Amino acid sequence: MTGRRIVLAGGGTGGHIEPMLAVADALRAADPGGKLTCLGTSRGLEVDLVPARGYELRLIPPVPLPRKPSLDLLLVPGRLWNSVRAAGEILRDTRAEVVVGFGGYVALPAYLAARRAGIPIVVHEQNAVPGLANRIAARFADVVAVTFPGTPLPGAEVVGMPLRPDIANLDRAARQFPARAHFGLCPDRPTLLVFGGSQGARSLNTALVGAVESLRARGIQILHAVGAKNVGAGNSVGPSEPPPYIAVPYLERMDLAYAAADLALCRAGAVTCAELSAVGLPAVFVPLPIGNGEQRRNAEPVVAAGGGLVIEDAALTVEVVSDRVAALLLDVTRLSAMSSATARFGRRDAAARMVELVIGLAR
Repeated sequence: MTGRRIVLAGGGTGGHIEPMLAVADALRAADPGGKLTCLGTSRGLEVDLVPARGYELRLIPPVPLPRKPSLDLLLVPGRLWNSVRAAGEILRDTRAEVVVGFGGYVALPAYLAARRAGIPIVVHEQNAVPGLANRIAARFADVVAVTFPGTPLPGAEVVGMPLRPDIANLDRAARQFPARAHFGLCPDRPTLLVFGGSQGARSLNTALVGAVESLRARGIQILHAVGAKNVGAGNSVGPSEPPPYIAVPYLERMDLAYAAADLALCRAGAVTCAELSAVGLPAVFVPLPIGNGEQRRNAEPVVAAGGGLVIEDAALTVEVVSDRVAALLLDVTRLSAMSSATARFGRRDAAARMVELVIGLAR
């Protein structure tokens, strides 16, 4: 296998971009002489993330879909046609052998352009509830891969979530002490990791900050990613006053954050659920209470496997964190059983399996 020409389509949010880049990394490792091109738009995070990882990014016009009936719906067909035409030009220019899509508004034009050109299509769906682009493409794609069992797409193979190598290869036990030292945490305290995605989560921040002193009084130390827009949500107390509460805008080294923690309190995005399971870190999931319920659905297989529990956003109070979350964190026997359960459920080989599927279709 040498010199394959692959186009990957995924943009907008990290939930689409991170698995795309994980597959790109695995393809590059398997075929260093291949040509990988990522599709995106000027509106998404891919504008920064894709070039930073060393991949070519080609842009197509975005096709936003109105969430409510409006006159903008009349503009969608024309916008979609322009975007499909632009994607088709890129496929011809790159002489693409396979198109790999990860859903979202970037993927649909790529799928339609690939179908018109007779180029094989691989679909990967990250969420338990599939999005519109992947629901459409699954009807004619050559391969459909999903993260969670039971995802309602025809002919789907469960491969898991493609993860970047530092997560997929993480040994939490071996990295725990250096990880805690990295963040200024004590080496032997029960450790709670709290994060709400790249922008943080107000309800998690509010409940956690109100419970900090109660948690510390019980010997629990905390690593809290408040979100870049929420700096000042908490004040860090360094290791000179154990147990420490470390509040940071965001976590650049999620691998070390996972290694440092005994329990996570977090949202239930698809990437988050998959990463926690892969590394064997139990979690208390607080699904985002908007959208079509996909975050709760993402967490359900992990919870069913014994690797976590769900607390609804409206029920997350200071008292719940101080009592229920703290009690779980201090129950060493239960936490160990949850860690083993979620590790058995999690998958670390999804990126490698995606490479097999993609290369299997390459001409």
